[in-house]
Amino acid sequence: MNWTRAELLAALHLYLQLPFGQLHRSQPRIVQLARWLRRTPSSVAMKLVNIASLDPAITGTGRAGLKKASRLDRDVWNELTASWSAVAQKAATEYEVLAAQDGLTPIEADRIAPTELPDIETEIATPTTTEREARVKVRISQVRFRRWVLASYGGRCCVTGLQEPRLLIASHIVPWSESPENRLNPRNGLCLSPLYDRAFDQGLITITPGSLNIRVSQQLRDAVADAYVQQALVALDGVPIRPPERLRPDDEFLAWHQKRYA
Repeated sequence: MNWTRAELLAALHLYLQLPFGQLHRSQPRIVQLARWLRRTPSSVAMKLVNIASLDPAITGTGRAGLKKASRLDRDVWNELTASWSAVAQKAATEYEVLAAQDGLTPIEADRIAPTELPDIETEIATPTTTEREARVKVRISQVRFRRWVLASYGGRCCVTGLQEPRLLIASHIVPWSESPENRLNPRNGLCLSPLYDRAFDQGLITITPGSLNIRVSQQLRDAVADAYVQQALVALDGVPIRPPERLRPDDEFLAWHQKRYA
């Protein structure tokens, strides 16, 4: 049975959240989506691997996936790469429609823990229902962006390899405020631990397009720094980051960051 566009978008939503190594028929969320779609888990897992076959970051490492991507698969992937925020939102909506038929809210469908959505009451003294709903939608989008980025990097800091999720940040390359259309684009993200997130945000380090090598700012290299700064930052100049398993950072975004802090 051919896949519809709505079904494919729902599968795309799940694909973005799962590491490549979890694209198999026994993965619980794949089993769940298969039940919603009235398909077999094997069929859903195969579709996710077909999607993976369109990602240059995956094919570039020799992991070809399944070479049976349909015309619709290719069209949706091209739409996604052209307009991440719009297509990712459509994918989330289709997934939420299926979840709602099972009695699940968007938060429950994506299994978002309460700790991932801090209480907005502390930020707005007397929020209206509309304000609260808008804030919750923004928070859900932020959580999803974090999951997409961490999934791409296998849950590891791309500088150190640190795997403790409570110490990992999905860092925007081009800041949230500078590029609204790429706020949800995981290719505008790096998985970093707090020290390197701060250093990147301040322009003390950048990542070179293409080679993905770390470049330490001349200012920091010239400074009289303590031994820890020398070891943790300055010594990394020219060292490549750990490349993501998929959704490689966009060279245009990295070039933007380098130019800003040149």
